[in-house]
Amino acid sequence: MKNKQTLHVAIAESSVIIRGGLSSALKQLPNINMQIVELATPQSLKVCIDTQSLDILFINPHFDAYFDIALFKEKYKEKQIHVVALLSSFIDNSIVNKYDETISIYDDLNQLTNTIDKLKKVLPDEELDDSLSDREKEVLICIVRGMTNKEIADFLIISIHTVITHRKNITSKLQIHSVSGLTIYAIVNKLISLDELENFE
Repeated sequence: MKNKQTLHVAIAESSVIIRGGLSSALKQLPNINMQIVELATPQSLKVCIDTQSLDILFINPHFDAYFDIALFKEKYKEKQIHVVALLSSFIDNSIVNKYDETISIYDDLNQLTNTIDKLKKVLPDEELDDSLSDREKEVLICIVRGMTNKEIADFLIISIHTVITHRKNITSKLQIHSVSGLTIYAIVNKLISLDELENFE
């Protein structure tokens, strides 16, 4: 996980005060980037689930009269969304225990942080940062052209050690470990054209 983890979060709650309050509290948590969407209706929840990638859904169990957590988890199991019950009143424990976690409108920031931290441990790592620096792009183009580390170092006027470091960074960022895979990446991202490759060969 690089730097701060970004969590994609939705809050499904009909009360604008509770919804906005939770959103505000989540934004105050340290070391977490939150992308938060607030949902006031069942229709907006469905659109959100169908069109966006979510890590955590905070939802009032009484949302839309009664939220069927078992049906939701079955329907969207491939999305692996962690569902947290947002409690604003007493709710039967037999309903609440089907959720991944619970929070209450009476929780303070420390309790909220602990809940999020527990969920972070079971969430998959966020997608790797695949943005290459300008120098890494230059090294990538040289690799794709079939140049050796020494040839790359001479061409870019840098040390072989620096070339090796750039190569490690490139494969780590892109999670691509073969020259053929890097070639496809470079072509798709318009770092080099097929004509250039053919001319170079």
